[in-house]
Amino acid sequence: MSAPVAVISGGAGGLGQAVSAALRAEGWRVVILDRDLAALIDAPGQQAIACDLTDPAQLASACAQILSDHPRIDLVIYNAGVTQIGPFEALSEPAHRKVFEINYFAAVAMARAFLIPLRASQGTHLAISSVAGFSPLYHRTAYAASKHALEGFFASLRSEETRHGVRIQIAAPSFVATNPGRAARHADGIARPGSATDGVDYMTPETAARMILHGLKSKAPMIPVGRIARLSWYLHRLSPRLFQRLMERRIGTTDAG
Repeated sequence: MSAPVAVISGGAGGLGQAVSAALRAEGWRVVILDRDLAALIDAPGQQAIACDLTDPAQLASACAQILSDHPRIDLVIYNAGVTQIGPFEALSEPAHRKVFEINYFAAVAMARAFLIPLRASQGTHLAISSVAGFSPLYHRTAYAASKHALEGFFASLRSEETRHGVRIQIAAPSFVATNPGRAARHADGIARPGSATDGVDYMTPETAARMILHGLKSKAPMIPVGRIARLSWYLHRLSPRLFQRLMERRIGTTDAG
C-alpha cells in the first residue's frame, strides 16, 4: 500500500516544517507549497513547489502539478498565513484585503482545487486557524476577522462534505514561536506569524505540531493547540465578556510596537 499524501500550504515556515517532519516520521509523503522556499530543509519524502497562493494562475498550476504527481491526496493542511498588528484606525484598506487574500481566500481556492480529490480518498481538510479565530484579539482586527472567516468557511463546509466521507478539522494554536526575534513588520502592520512581542506562553513549532497531529488522529472537529488555546476555548465559550477583559488586561496593556 502506498504512503498517504499530505499537502501543506505555507509549509516552509516553522510550523509547516514541524508538521511536515511529524507526518513524515509516521510514513506520510508531504508536498509543501510556499512562496519562498529558501528556509526549507530538503528531506526524504518531501516535495516542495514554489507558489504565490494569492496568484490564481500560480495556484492552479501548482495544484495541477500535485495532482499529476500524486493522483491520491489524503490530507490538505491550510497553514499559510500572515498576521497584522496595530490599531484599526491605522489599518489601511489594502493591508486589510491582503490579510484576507492570504489567510482566507487562498485557503478557499485550495479547498476548491482539492475538493474532488479528497472526496475520492475520503480524506481530510485541516485548517490552521488561531485563538483569534474564535475570540477577539487586541490590535488584530484584520487578522482575527480573517481567521473567523476561515473557521466559518470550513465549519460550514463540514456540513456539506460529511456525506462524502470527508472529514474537516480546525486547529487553533495560541502563540507559536515560528519566527522568534523577527518581530519587524511592514509599515502596514503585516508581519510574519509567530514573531509578535506581545504573545503569551509561546510554544515551539514542534510542540504545536505534535498537538495538531494528536488532534488529527482523534478526529476532533476543533483542536485547541496549547495551554492558552485550551483555556481560551473553554473560557470564551463560558463567558465571552470575561475572556475579553482578561485578554485586554494581558495583551492590551503590552506595547506591541
